[in-house]
Amino acid sequence: MSTDSRRAAGAGSSRRARSRKRRGRGFAMAFAIVLVGLVVVGGLGGVVAVAQGPRVTDVQVDPAAAVAASGSRVILTTTQSLETVDPSQVVVEPAAPFTVDTAGRSVGVRFTLPLRDDTDYRITVNGVNGLGAGPSSTLTESFHTPPLQAFLMQRGTPEGDTIFRTDLKGEAGLPVFVHPHIEDFRATANHLVISVRDGETARVIVTDLDGKNQRDITLPGPGFVSNLQSADRGERIGFTFSDADLSAAGGRESRLFTASAADDAPPTEVGLNGGDVRIADYRFVPDTDSMLVLTFDSRLLLTDAQGGNAAPLGSAVSIDGIARGSSVAVVERLEGIREINLTDGSEQGLVEPVDPPGLAGRATPVPGTDAGTIRSFADISSDGVSRSTIVAHVATDGTVDPLVEVPGADTVLQTCVSPSGRYAAVLVAPRAVDNPYDRYQLPLPERLLTHLVEIDTGQEVVALQGFDLSWCQVPPQ
Repeated sequence: MSTDSRRAAGAGSSRRARSRKRRGRGFAMAFAIVLVGLVVVGGLGGVVAVAQGPRVTDVQVDPAAAVAASGSRVILTTTQSLETVDPSQVVVEPAAPFTVDTAGRSVGVRFTLPLRDDTDYRITVNGVNGLGAGPSSTLTESFHTPPLQAFLMQRGTPEGDTIFRTDLKGEAGLPVFVHPHIEDFRATANHLVISVRDGETARVIVTDLDGKNQRDITLPGPGFVSNLQSADRGERIGFTFSDADLSAAGGRESRLFTASAADDAPPTEVGLNGGDVRIADYRFVPDTDSMLVLTFDSRLLLTDAQGGNAAPLGSAVSIDGIARGSSVAVVERLEGIREINLTDGSEQGLVEPVDPPGLAGRATPVPGTDAGTIRSFADISSDGVSRSTIVAHVATDGTVDPLVEVPGADTVLQTCVSPSGRYAAVLVAPRAVDNPYDRYQLPLPERLLTHLVEIDTGQEVVALQGFDLSWCQVPPQ
């Protein structure tokens, strides 16, 4: 190659190198401009977000769970990390008891009682502030709870003893479990727990809520299961067990066992020390691992699930109930019906009804603060004939609002209250004289009606054939 050619080639290479450098510098400048633009836009976005105050970006709520049990939450996630929200900043409409927690960009509202069914709810959180500078804002969320459903049982149907799932209109009854001999059943959060007998053999069967995936709870041995109960939420159940072979030489009689419907672990006996360890009655204490038990020798004890730390609470005749979301037990002592605060052992007499329509009977506490009780009043003539039974709501000031009047020929067997405290369920045996009892271990009249009444209005919603409505955490007594 000539000298001129080499010079020309070198000049071309130099021009190409300078061109590449210019393009590189141009790309870098363009990239820097874009990057600065993104930073500016992002910064402006952050400024705008701060200038607007916290805004909701996501909501978590399960309305179906909210009507079934306490403890459901509505979680509002926002655009900013938040200062702590005080409960006074939160308004729930219609009113419901709640607690509030704040974590990072989220604020949670936890309902301490189940919500009312088929109801529009609105949550407003006022004066919400981000951790940085900027104005406060108001967060809102609305949701609708679904209509309530429940389970109940009929004995002696053509198919056998049957557990149905039903709505509150009685128009959508769906059989979910059938067996020739069902003694009793309870519903937990995710399961049905069913006490049956196969001939002389007792079984406790667990199924899903649709009656599928059947399995057995391992019992302590051959014997009898009674007083099947469920906790206010979750999967905990209890029952009393007696050995089939009871004699003067010994054997377990009316011993209390607990188990979880969620696993296959065998039941645990709740052991008690001193005195008669046979259990006459018991209740799960809501939102705790404690149980209130009444022994055959009338001792009232507050104990844990193992029974090792039983605290004496005097003597009692019966346990009337503990409302969901409450730590106050209603019990009958020899001196009358008392309210016992299970957190500190203090007690007071149950409020006396004003102008009662008859002789007052047992009291079923209603969930909610100062919600009162459901009580039965026997209207008896001067010659001792029952004219009627009035089931009424007794407010904390003693005001009596009748809900159901049952003719004297009928018998009221049980009252219980829906999880939210909206409805009362009244189990009635029509025409007791010609309504014979069956021959079950838990004997009941052959014809039974469950009346559902709205407590606030006193309006009857429906009368359903059957018993053991799943709101009732204890069997008819």
